[in-house]
Amino acid sequence: MAKFFVHESSFIDENVVIGDDTKIWHFSHVLSGSKIGQRCSFGQNCVVGPNVKLGDGLKVQNNVSIYEGVEVEDDVFLGPSMVFTNVVNPRAFITRKQEFKKTLLKKGCSIGANTTIVCGVIIGEYALIGSGAVVNTDVKPYALMVGVPAKQIGWVSKAGNTLRFNDDGIAVDDYDNLKYILHEEQLKEIK
Repeated sequence: MAKFFVHESSFIDENVVIGDDTKIWHFSHVLSGSKIGQRCSFGQNCVVGPNVKLGDGLKVQNNVSIYEGVEVEDDVFLGPSMVFTNVVNPRAFITRKQEFKKTLLKKGCSIGANTTIVCGVIIGEYALIGSGAVVNTDVKPYALMVGVPAKQIGWVSKAGNTLRFNDDGIAVDDYDNLKYILHEEQLKEIK
């Protein structure tokens, strides 16, 4: 017996793996060859695949399509109506499936509502992309990105809070008291 939930209005193709405790809500479609991890949640009107690999603990909000070429690691948040592309120069009259570019979303990152992720980029661990941004370059771990095109305006903690650095260059997140420091243009957690 299945240990996941799929709403009766959704379609799951053959050759699909869905992890335990995952929920797929209204009017969604998971295409062949796709693998979805455990404890994921998909809102209404989502499309996955074909041949997409998704980690554990994802929160995919309404109206998100995750196309072939996209890989998403654990604990990623995909906001409502955010968009992935998979070809740089699409044309309706030219088939370019052999040109799909890989896009990778690393563990714990969050993508805001109505954001566009242009194919071929890597979004770093725990990065936070503000709503409506257009991401067309790689994003550093813990980076806070906004705008069109997206630009880095700061740093966020694992909890997603904007970090403020003291005179010693250390930031402490009030949520969990984790400490961070900037080292060579990269944010590092102090253990």
